[in-house]
Amino acid sequence: MPDDAGTANRPHRTSRRRFLGLGAATVTAGLAGCTGSTADTDGPVAVASFFTFYDFARQIADGTELTVDNLVPTGLHGHGWEPDPSITRDIIDADAFITVGPDFQPWADRAIRTVEDDGADTHMINAREGVELMDLLATVDDDEEIAGGKDPHFWLDPSLAGQAVDTIADGLVDVVPDEETALRENAESVKAELDSLDAEWEAIFAAAERDVVFLAAHNAFAYVGERYGATIRPLVSNLAAEGDVRPADMQRAEDTIAEYDLTAIGAAVFEPRRPATQLREETAVEAYYPVTPYAGTTPEWVDRGWGYFEIARNINMNTFELLLDAGEPDAGFDAEWRNFE
Repeated sequence: MPDDAGTANRPHRTSRRRFLGLGAATVTAGLAGCTGSTADTDGPVAVASFFTFYDFARQIADGTELTVDNLVPTGLHGHGWEPDPSITRDIIDADAFITVGPDFQPWADRAIRTVEDDGADTHMINAREGVELMDLLATVDDDEEIAGGKDPHFWLDPSLAGQAVDTIADGLVDVVPDEETALRENAESVKAELDSLDAEWEAIFAAAERDVVFLAAHNAFAYVGERYGATIRPLVSNLAAEGDVRPADMQRAEDTIAEYDLTAIGAAVFEPRRPATQLREETAVEAYYPVTPYAGTTPEWVDRGWGYFEIARNINMNTFELLLDAGEPDAGFDAEWRNFE
């Protein structure tokens, strides 16, 4: 992976464009292989319940005999998806199952119980194991609590995502011990890239003229605010991307926009756009731009070879720069994503 993705004292817009030009064809080939059945795959297979950890795992496994598949179809969000029973068969047939940990994806929890009842020897890898989670907002419903009232979206903090990389690498070594050297080396490369990403995020927030961001999205970005010292206000305080937007949510959004004189907001790629368009029509907001918690991918992003790092640099970072008044907007990004449908 490229090691010049950017530092706190280097122009990060240029480095993100350079990053796209390096190895895009290879990345596309890897991403295009996701969401398929494992039945016809020769050699050991790991399957993942969530795009972020699929992407980390496929990079860790690069160049080894291990195949990694993403169970969540392209275009769908990894939190609210409910698969058909064939997915459980893919998990039973796989050598490893990588998850976000208990309580976050009910279908994955059910699948694990089925696999255990079946007596399959699928190795379970909890990417969240050992990560110290943030407390949830007090407004989150009790039935959404994770690990005793914690926020599970830790992978948005690159420093915490690195812990998941180590955990995944450990689990994959258990599956293919003969590949340990390659798996460990690849994991170190992924963590180095996370360090570079962390520095780029720090540069954006250091240049910010604002310290409050509003996102027409569910509550998934608290780790970004905590890591980089900003206030991020979500439209919907619960964890589920498919949660209903209530009149009180919209009123709170309008109050936030007025209080902080916001003219640009974020809107979630995999959630309904209607709240963002309504706020643009009824408040001083002139534009909304995309954000994503890396819970899924789109066909266009797959075609471009975008994984976690490319989505961070090409989607989330550009939007946060705009919302924070941290730099001049990229003309191409503005043309493609301003008030996107």
